[in-house]
Amino acid sequence: MIQRRLRREEAAPPRPAFYALSPGGWRDYWSLLHPPYTLWHLSYAALGAAVAPRVDGGYLAATVVAFFLGVGVTAHALDELRGRPLRTRIPPGALMALAAVALAGAVALGALGAARVSWWLLAFVGFGAFIVLAYNLELLGGWFHNDLWFGLSWGAFPVLTAYFAQAATIRWPAVLVALAAFFLTLAQRRLSTPVRDLRRRVAQVEGRIVYGDGTEAPMSAATLRLAPEAALRTLSLAMPLLAGGMVAARFL
Repeated sequence: MIQRRLRREEAAPPRPAFYALSPGGWRDYWSLLHPPYTLWHLSYAALGAAVAPRVDGGYLAATVVAFFLGVGVTAHALDELRGRPLRTRIPPGALMALAAVALAGAVALGALGAARVSWWLLAFVGFGAFIVLAYNLELLGGWFHNDLWFGLSWGAFPVLTAYFAQAATIRWPAVLVALAAFFLTLAQRRLSTPVRDLRRRVAQVEGRIVYGDGTEAPMSAATLRLAPEAALRTLSLAMPLLAGGMVAARFL
Protein backbone atom coordinates (compact mmCIF):
# COMPACT_ATOMS: atom_id res chain seq x y z
CA MET A 1 0.00 0.00 0.00
CA ILE A 2 2.80 2.41 0.91
CA GLN A 3 4.64 1.61 -2.32
CA ARG A 4 1.48 2.14 -4.37
CA ARG A 5 0.93 5.54 -2.76
CA LEU A 6 4.55 6.47 -3.41
CA ARG A 7 4.25 5.53 -7.06
CA ARG A 8 1.06 7.57 -7.42
CA GLU A 9 2.63 10.60 -5.75
CA GLU A 10 5.76 10.42 -7.87
CA ALA A 11 3.82 9.96 -11.12
CA ALA A 12 1.33 12.77 -10.51
CA PRO A 13 2.15 16.47 -11.13
CA PRO A 14 3.26 18.12 -7.87
CA ARG A 15 0.50 19.89 -5.96
CA PRO A 16 1.07 22.69 -3.42
CA ALA A 17 -0.90 20.72 -0.78
CA PHE A 18 -2.30 17.21 -0.57
CA TYR A 19 -5.86 18.63 -0.56
CA ALA A 20 -5.29 21.18 -3.35
CA LEU A 21 -7.22 20.64 -6.57
CA SER A 22 -6.03 21.56 -10.04
CA PRO A 23 -6.17 25.37 -10.45
CA GLY A 24 -9.13 27.14 -12.00
CA GLY A 25 -12.78 27.95 -11.26
CA TRP A 26 -14.49 26.66 -8.14
CA ARG A 27 -11.54 24.37 -7.42
CA ASP A 28 -9.45 27.38 -6.43
CA TYR A 29 -11.94 28.34 -3.73
CA TRP A 30 -11.98 24.79 -2.36
CA SER A 31 -8.18 24.78 -2.15
CA LEU A 32 -8.21 28.26 -0.62
CA LEU A 33 -10.21 27.02 2.36
CA HIS A 34 -7.55 24.41 3.29
CA PRO A 35 -10.50 22.11 4.26
CA PRO A 36 -8.63 19.56 6.43
CA TYR A 37 -6.81 22.23 8.45
CA THR A 38 -9.84 24.51 8.72
CA LEU A 39 -11.96 21.66 10.12
CA TRP A 40 -9.11 20.78 12.47
CA HIS A 41 -8.99 24.27 13.94
CA LEU A 42 -12.77 24.64 14.08
CA SER A 43 -12.68 21.49 16.19
CA TYR A 44 -10.88 23.43 18.89
CA ALA A 45 -13.81 25.84 19.16
CA ALA A 46 -16.19 22.89 19.48
CA LEU A 47 -14.00 21.31 22.17
CA GLY A 48 -13.86 24.58 24.11
CA ALA A 49 -17.64 24.83 24.14
CA ALA A 50 -18.06 21.13 24.98
CA VAL A 51 -16.20 21.42 28.29
CA ALA A 52 -18.24 24.42 29.47
CA PRO A 53 -20.68 23.85 32.36
CA ARG A 54 -23.64 24.36 29.99
CA VAL A 55 -23.65 24.31 26.19
CA ASP A 56 -25.92 26.55 24.16
CA GLY A 57 -26.22 25.20 20.63
CA GLY A 58 -26.88 28.62 19.13
CA TYR A 59 -23.81 30.18 20.73
CA LEU A 60 -21.71 27.21 19.65
CA ALA A 61 -22.90 27.50 16.04
CA ALA A 62 -22.21 31.24 15.98
CA THR A 63 -18.72 30.71 17.42
CA VAL A 64 -17.86 28.05 14.83
CA VAL A 65 -19.17 30.22 11.98
CA ALA A 66 -17.17 33.21 13.25
CA PHE A 67 -13.97 31.17 13.37
CA PHE A 68 -14.72 29.73 9.93
CA LEU A 69 -14.97 33.27 8.57
CA GLY A 70 -11.85 34.43 10.40
CA VAL A 71 -9.58 31.40 10.01
CA GLY A 72 -11.07 29.51 7.07
CA VAL A 73 -11.66 32.51 4.82
CA THR A 74 -9.90 35.68 5.99
CA ALA A 75 -6.59 34.16 7.06
CA HIS A 76 -6.31 31.92 4.02
CA ALA A 77 -7.32 34.65 1.56
CA LEU A 78 -4.65 36.96 2.99
CA ASP A 79 -2.12 34.14 2.92
CA GLU A 80 -2.84 33.42 -0.75
CA LEU A 81 -2.55 37.12 -1.49
CA ARG A 82 1.06 36.99 -0.30
CA GLY A 83 2.99 34.88 -2.78
CA ARG A 84 0.24 32.54 -4.05
CA PRO A 85 1.36 29.46 -2.07
CA LEU A 86 -1.61 27.46 -3.41
CA ARG A 87 -1.11 28.74 -6.99
CA THR A 88 -4.78 29.69 -7.38
CA ARG A 89 -6.04 31.99 -10.12
CA ILE A 90 -8.34 33.99 -7.87
CA PRO A 91 -7.88 37.71 -8.70
CA PRO A 92 -6.19 39.81 -5.99
CA GLY A 93 -9.28 42.01 -5.74
CA ALA A 94 -11.46 38.98 -5.07
CA LEU A 95 -9.09 37.74 -2.38
CA MET A 96 -9.11 41.15 -0.67
CA ALA A 97 -12.89 41.34 -0.87
CA LEU A 98 -13.26 37.83 0.58
CA ALA A 99 -10.92 38.68 3.44
CA ALA A 100 -12.67 41.97 4.23
CA VAL A 101 -16.22 40.64 4.08
CA ALA A 102 -15.39 37.49 6.06
CA LEU A 103 -13.54 39.44 8.75
CA ALA A 104 -16.41 41.92 9.03
CA GLY A 105 -18.83 39.01 9.41
CA ALA A 106 -16.71 37.40 12.13
CA VAL A 107 -16.46 40.67 14.05
CA ALA A 108 -20.22 41.27 13.70
CA LEU A 109 -21.00 37.82 15.10
CA GLY A 110 -18.59 38.46 17.96
CA ALA A 111 -20.20 41.80 18.75
CA LEU A 112 -23.67 40.21 18.79
CA GLY A 113 -22.34 37.53 21.10
CA ALA A 114 -20.87 40.14 23.42
CA ALA A 115 -24.24 41.88 23.68
CA ARG A 116 -25.83 38.59 24.77
CA VAL A 117 -23.10 36.95 26.86
CA SER A 118 -20.66 39.52 28.23
CA TRP A 119 -19.05 42.67 26.92
CA TRP A 120 -15.71 41.11 27.87
CA LEU A 121 -16.17 38.94 24.79
CA LEU A 122 -15.17 42.03 22.78
CA ALA A 123 -11.61 41.53 24.04
CA PHE A 124 -11.58 38.12 22.31
CA VAL A 125 -13.10 39.66 19.17
CA GLY A 126 -10.49 42.42 19.11
CA PHE A 127 -7.60 40.02 19.58
CA GLY A 128 -8.95 37.70 16.87
CA ALA A 129 -9.29 40.51 14.34
CA PHE A 130 -5.82 41.80 15.19
CA ILE A 131 -3.98 38.49 15.08
CA VAL A 132 -5.48 37.34 11.77
CA LEU A 133 -4.14 40.53 10.18
CA ALA A 134 -0.86 40.65 12.10
CA TYR A 135 0.00 37.02 11.43
CA ASN A 136 -1.03 36.69 7.80
CA LEU A 137 0.17 40.13 6.67
CA GLU A 138 3.35 39.75 8.77
CA LEU A 139 2.84 43.14 10.40
CA LEU A 140 5.41 44.68 12.74
CA GLY A 141 8.24 43.04 10.86
CA GLY A 142 6.69 39.59 11.12
CA TRP A 143 6.95 39.58 14.93
CA PHE A 144 3.69 37.59 15.24
CA HIS A 145 4.46 35.26 12.33
CA ASN A 146 6.07 32.34 14.16
CA ASP A 147 5.25 28.96 15.66
CA LEU A 148 4.48 30.34 19.14
CA TRP A 149 1.84 32.76 17.92
CA PHE A 150 0.46 30.20 15.50
CA GLY A 151 -0.07 27.76 18.38
CA LEU A 152 -1.61 30.40 20.61
CA SER A 153 -3.85 31.96 17.96
CA TRP A 154 -4.93 28.95 15.92
CA GLY A 155 -4.94 26.44 18.77
CA ALA A 156 -5.49 27.84 22.27
CA PHE A 157 -7.48 30.94 21.29
CA PRO A 158 -10.48 29.12 19.69
CA VAL A 159 -10.81 26.93 22.79
CA LEU A 160 -10.81 29.85 25.22
CA THR A 161 -13.11 31.97 23.08
CA ALA A 162 -15.69 29.21 22.66
CA TYR A 163 -15.61 28.42 26.38
CA PHE A 164 -16.04 32.07 27.31
CA ALA A 165 -18.94 32.42 24.85
CA GLN A 166 -20.71 29.66 26.79
CA ALA A 167 -19.72 30.42 30.38
CA ALA A 168 -18.78 34.15 30.39
CA THR A 169 -15.65 33.19 32.33
CA ILE A 170 -12.52 31.05 32.01
CA ARG A 171 -11.96 28.06 34.30
CA TRP A 172 -9.30 25.36 34.55
CA PRO A 173 -10.96 22.84 32.21
CA ALA A 174 -10.79 25.40 29.42
CA VAL A 175 -7.15 26.21 30.19
CA LEU A 176 -6.16 22.54 30.07
CA VAL A 177 -7.96 21.97 26.75
CA ALA A 178 -6.42 25.18 25.40
CA LEU A 179 -2.94 23.93 26.32
CA ALA A 180 -3.66 20.63 24.56
CA ALA A 181 -4.82 22.53 21.46
CA PHE A 182 -1.69 24.70 21.62
CA PHE A 183 0.64 21.69 21.59
CA LEU A 184 -1.41 19.89 18.93
CA THR A 185 -1.15 22.98 16.75
CA LEU A 186 2.61 23.11 17.29
CA ALA A 187 2.78 19.45 16.26
CA GLN A 188 0.78 20.26 13.14
CA ARG A 189 3.18 23.09 12.38
CA ARG A 190 6.27 20.91 12.83
CA LEU A 191 4.80 18.30 10.48
CA SER A 192 3.39 20.65 7.85
CA THR A 193 6.36 23.02 7.46
CA PRO A 194 8.77 20.47 5.89
CA VAL A 195 5.91 19.03 3.82
CA ARG A 196 5.12 22.49 2.44
CA ASP A 197 8.77 23.02 1.57
CA LEU A 198 8.95 19.70 -0.24
CA ARG A 199 5.79 20.43 -2.23
CA ARG A 200 6.34 24.12 -2.99
CA ARG A 201 10.04 24.92 -2.90
CA VAL A 202 12.12 21.81 -3.46
CA ALA A 203 12.92 21.20 -7.12
CA GLN A 204 14.76 17.90 -6.77
CA VAL A 205 15.80 15.35 -4.14
CA GLU A 206 18.72 13.02 -4.75
CA GLY A 207 19.99 10.12 -2.68
CA ARG A 208 19.18 6.62 -1.52
CA ILE A 209 18.10 4.81 1.62
CA VAL A 210 20.26 1.85 2.66
CA TYR A 211 18.59 -0.64 5.01
CA GLY A 212 20.28 -2.90 7.53
CA ASP A 213 19.90 -5.96 5.32
CA GLY A 214 21.76 -4.21 2.51
CA THR A 215 18.77 -3.43 0.31
CA GLU A 216 18.43 0.05 -1.09
CA ALA A 217 15.59 2.36 -2.12
CA PRO A 218 15.72 5.65 -3.98
CA MET A 219 14.99 8.80 -2.02
CA SER A 220 12.54 11.36 -3.40
CA ALA A 221 10.42 14.26 -2.24
CA ALA A 222 7.44 11.89 -2.09
CA THR A 223 9.42 9.54 0.17
CA LEU A 224 10.34 12.32 2.58
CA ARG A 225 6.84 13.71 2.91
CA LEU A 226 4.99 10.38 3.08
CA ALA A 227 5.09 9.89 6.88
CA PRO A 228 4.44 13.48 8.05
CA GLU A 229 1.70 13.93 5.47
CA ALA A 230 0.04 10.66 6.52
CA ALA A 231 0.09 11.92 10.12
CA LEU A 232 -1.49 15.22 9.05
CA ARG A 233 -4.22 13.45 7.10
CA THR A 234 -4.98 11.20 10.08
CA LEU A 235 -5.06 14.01 12.62
CA SER A 236 -7.22 16.17 10.37
CA LEU A 237 -9.82 13.39 10.49
CA ALA A 238 -9.36 12.54 14.16
CA MET A 239 -9.84 16.04 15.57
CA PRO A 240 -13.26 16.77 13.99
CA LEU A 241 -14.45 13.31 15.05
CA LEU A 242 -13.27 13.92 18.62
CA ALA A 243 -14.92 17.33 18.74
CA GLY A 244 -18.12 15.98 17.21
CA GLY A 245 -18.27 13.21 19.78
CA MET A 246 -17.66 15.61 22.66
CA VAL A 247 -20.39 17.97 21.48
CA ALA A 248 -22.84 15.14 20.81
CA ALA A 249 -22.27 13.82 24.33
CA ARG A 250 -23.50 17.14 25.75
CA PHE A 251 -26.78 17.04 23.83
CA LEU A 252 -27.68 13.33 23.79
